[in-house]
Amino acid sequence: MKTLRFLIVLTALLPTFSIAQQLKEIDEFTSFNEGLAAVRKGNQWGFIDKEGTLVIDFRSDLYFNKDADPSKTDIMGIRYPIFQEGRCMITKTVEEGISVYGFIDPKGNVVIEPQFLNVYPFENGFTTGVLFEKTLRGENEFKLKIYDFKFHDVVLDVSGKIDEYLTKRSNIQMTKKRYKLPSIGAKMLADNLIAVKTEDNRWEIRKLNP
Repeated sequence: MKTLRFLIVLTALLPTFSIAQQLKEIDEFTSFNEGLAAVRKGNQWGFIDKEGTLVIDFRSDLYFNKDADPSKTDIMGIRYPIFQEGRCMITKTVEEGISVYGFIDPKGNVVIEPQFLNVYPFENGFTTGVLFEKTLRGENEFKLKIYDFKFHDVVLDVSGKIDEYLTKRSNIQMTKKRYKLPSIGAKMLADNLIAVKTEDNRWEIRKLNP
């Protein structure tokens, strides 16, 4: 009899347990891609699996662009966080409010530190982007630190390894008033085949080193 009463009480509580597991106050959600869907609460995004479990907690570094241009394939075309080839784009702010971009894995671990001024999503294990490097050159007479900025179009794989340094970039102004998002001067066409923009604003088709 005691067992029967326990089962009746447990059955009555089951809906409560189910409701307690539900996510509430969600402002926006996306369709599933690679088994995960993005959910937004305020200005933070997280990811749920197909069981409805929040597998990546809400965080503020997941990149999204509410004014995304669907005709663009670089960061300007990313409307909301999405996993492609096991990588989702994140962002952080560096020089004078300028943003750089990197990637996390499906567990939320940062696998590629934000260091690109612009980058394409991954496709067939690789992508291209504009790498930003900041190195300390020394100090001036007022003990202020002086830095060198370097920019390259690069090819990288999903682990973050840079496989090719392509074109060295110049004339990228790293001040908020003068900064313009640089276009990416290289694009993967197929396995080991890439298009690289030349100084005369045309393109070369190159084979990558295996």
